[in-house]
Amino acid sequence: MAGLEAISWRESVVNYIRSEAQPADKFGHQPRLYALSVRIAQDLPGKCDDDVLFAAAWMHDLGVFLGHRPADPEKLAGWDHVPYTIGRTVELLRGWEFPEEKLERVAETIRTHQAKDEAAIVEAIVLRDADILEQLGAIGALRTVVKVGRDTRYQSYSAVVPVLRRAVDTLPSQVRLPTSRVLAEERAETLRNLLEAVEREAGELLF
Repeated sequence: MAGLEAISWRESVVNYIRSEAQPADKFGHQPRLYALSVRIAQDLPGKCDDDVLFAAAWMHDLGVFLGHRPADPEKLAGWDHVPYTIGRTVELLRGWEFPEEKLERVAETIRTHQAKDEAAIVEAIVLRDADILEQLGAIGALRTVVKVGRDTRYQSYSAVVPVLRRAVDTLPSQVRLPTSRVLAEERAETLRNLLEAVEREAGELLF
């Protein structure tokens, strides 16, 4: 529209995720993940495409937001948000005039961003490490505990404690880059201390 400045594709991404991230606490994961990714990518000067990293970090969880994932509990139980997220991300980025030649790398980065995946391209390795870090430390605890009572898998605090214990026991060894390893150990120690405090304070009475 005449008289209005066109906004950049990055602004479009942030504005869209800000409006779509539901429940609202889902929003903070995206800017934190991108900031972590930038920090980790310093290990790889000149090798990581920041456009790809930004787009993938901000868009990677679109399919887990309310309104994008199935509402039916049975369908949700078998929902794989990644194919949906990739399809919508490519469609949306094209509309926001994201560089066409980088779309394939964004898709691949999102496809292999989870701890269970074998990331191959550099942006995916960085994003996967960052996503693992977000499951550790104080932030990892907050992101897990907030699910109690609103996620059918976690009806009580005692249901999330095993998830946090599994995270602290298994995730630090799965990161791949030097900065990630340092941050993972720091965050694992924070989470370990929290779990020990929970055990001291509640014992078998957590419920």
